[in-house]
Amino acid sequence: MQAATTRQESRLQWLLLLAVFVIATCGLIYELVAGTLASYLLGDSVFQFSTIIGVYLFAMGIGSWLSRFFNGNLIAWFIKIEILVGLVGGFSSTLLFLCFPLVSSFAVVLYSIVLLTGILVGLEIPILMRILQGRLSFKDLVSRVFTFDYIGALLASIIFPLVLVPSLGLIRTALFFGILNVAVGIYLLFRFQQDIRRWQWLLSTGVLCLLAEVLAFAMADQIMQYTENLAYNERIVYSKSSPYQRIVLTRHRGHVKLYLNGNLQFNAADEYRYHEALVHPAMLAAGQPRQVLVLGGGDGLAVREVLKYPSVQRITLVDLDPQMTRLFRELPMLQALNDSSLLHSKLSVVNADAFQWLRRNTQPFDCIIHAAFRLYHHRFSRSF
Repeated sequence: MQAATTRQESRLQWLLLLAVFVIATCGLIYELVAGTLASYLLGDSVFQFSTIIGVYLFAMGIGSWLSRFFNGNLIAWFIKIEILVGLVGGFSSTLLFLCFPLVSSFAVVLYSIVLLTGILVGLEIPILMRILQGRLSFKDLVSRVFTFDYIGALLASIIFPLVLVPSLGLIRTALFFGILNVAVGIYLLFRFQQDIRRWQWLLSTGVLCLLAEVLAFAMADQIMQYTENLAYNERIVYSKSSPYQRIVLTRHRGHVKLYLNGNLQFNAADEYRYHEALVHPAMLAAGQPRQVLVLGGGDGLAVREVLKYPSVQRITLVDLDPQMTRLFRELPMLQALNDSSLLHSKLSVVNADAFQWLRRNTQPFDCIIHAAFRLYHHRFSRSF
């Protein structure tokens, strides 16, 4: 009998430590989502990530301090907070995308959500440590809790840029981990239902939150399309997230515009002015260039201008994002814009980081054109 009780207690300990792992993973994901989204919408990624990380950690400190005032049934408190974290963190990116084109003080909304999420996450670990306090010695409690906490944070930091953003996007990523938070809360509710008064009411709340997030996850594409229609105030003809950026094409007054992470890259009405001024002075200064290197410019517009010179035998285009070069090679309206330059037999496309590629390259070029900088590098606003 005592052995069975010991095994059950051990399972509960590991279950609660697993909850620490989930908390750490989800918490860091929400932080990364907020930082990435702010960089997309507001620009200045260094400032956005720095301030959001600072506010988030400060908020966790507030949550840790507030945890001292939570008494009574700590398991019930922990489950309620877990469900609330899943709801707030899960819908954070959806709410922020919706608010950006509608709210003038968007930064206030952004940092309010970061602050609230950080406080809720900061509450969880101290409360969980108090729950485990009678089950583990102090040294085992601290070592195990922080071990699972740091491992969860490491996992989140690796899978976020490599798997989650390219595969799910920001809205679905936040919702997925919100679903995970709520599911953990519901599971713990079933395991500890005998210790919780009115657990059926709490279960109903958790299930409603879970269903809402699952529905939003299924409709993430429609939500994203709606928010972009509000933000750009133009007819969106194409939108897709690559591992490197959010690509949006709009049509305004009969002309195509390209936006990358909300930055206007070109307007087809007058992009020729930029690309002619970029390419032709360099090509004329080179005399009769045969080998030409184009850095960036995955849209093929700079290459279009280079191909006007009969002396050119070979063009090497180095652009980081294969989705960009594929799009401007295959979409008919973009082929018409770049005169099918990305399909030309003289062109070789290399999808790689230009700086790293240059360090390895040994081939000489007669002319090198840096097409990554745009004349139209303005963040979109609500007043086009």
